[in-house]
Amino acid sequence: MSTPRTVEVPASLAASYAGAFGDTGTAWIAALPALAASLLDRWELRRDGPPGSGEAALVLPVVRADGTRAVLRLQLPREETAAALIGLRTWNGAGMVRLLDHDPGSGTLLLERLGSRSLASVEDDDEAMRVLAGILRRLVSVPAPEGLRSLGDIAAGMLDEAPRAAGALADPAERRLLRGWASAVAELAGEPGDRMLHWDLHYDNVLAAEREPWLAIDPEPLAGDPGFDLWPALDSRWDDVVAKGGPSRVVRRRFDLLTEALGLDRERAAGWTLGRLLQNALWDIEDGSAALDPAAVAMAEALRGR
Repeated sequence: MSTPRTVEVPASLAASYAGAFGDTGTAWIAALPALAASLLDRWELRRDGPPGSGEAALVLPVVRADGTRAVLRLQLPREETAAALIGLRTWNGAGMVRLLDHDPGSGTLLLERLGSRSLASVEDDDEAMRVLAGILRRLVSVPAPEGLRSLGDIAAGMLDEAPRAAGALADPAERRLLRGWASAVAELAGEPGDRMLHWDLHYDNVLAAEREPWLAIDPEPLAGDPGFDLWPALDSRWDDVVAKGGPSRVVRRRFDLLTEALGLDRERAAGWTLGRLLQNALWDIEDGSAALDPAAVAMAEALRGR
């Protein structure tokens, strides 16, 4: 039975690209089926299931000519795509999904196939956080190579933008809060760090695997201080955390587990986490928001005095 070569692009991915990249995204989506078919042929890959996608990439389960199961990840070439390639090559499968091949022209990645179960399926939050912390410890132990974005540059950009952004907030209390986050970043910006950060390691970006029990996926590597890498973990399953009550207690417990596992200075880690809240707020304000995310406000309160 022959394997179909025609690739259907999920409507959700097409809509995401149209919204994020306009005509460029629409044109890339239109060319995607032909690109996927050409790579399937070139790498002698057999389709092995329906396509999957998030907001940024089309993922095709495939089998290589030698029988190895893999996934083909196709994404519009951008700075983030280039950084991911650097990170995957540098980590070389240590705590991270392994890179099997790469197409320089399109930025397409051929990756080892992991399971479909994510760390979000582990009900015991302490157990899940310890797994994530162990992976994050391995990832940030690696010195950042040349070619990655620097947290120092990102911090400088945030500090330049913060005064204008604060003025766009409707609530004076939230303006003061955002300025406080910027002050925390200003105190740390002179020592931005040199480790390789994942930048988006939350429960859904850790998958069960065969090579190791759990492996990280979807890195957006950055050179910086590991404290800047804690927020996605702290924010994991946030709706469930709020629904069960006591989000401050959960954030503090997670923060304690992470900083202990990574051997971080708690004050610096808290300051860089406020930097992530600042970064997210700046993005929201740029998109037209006049208020801070309530989850960010709650997290900042939980970290007070940590």
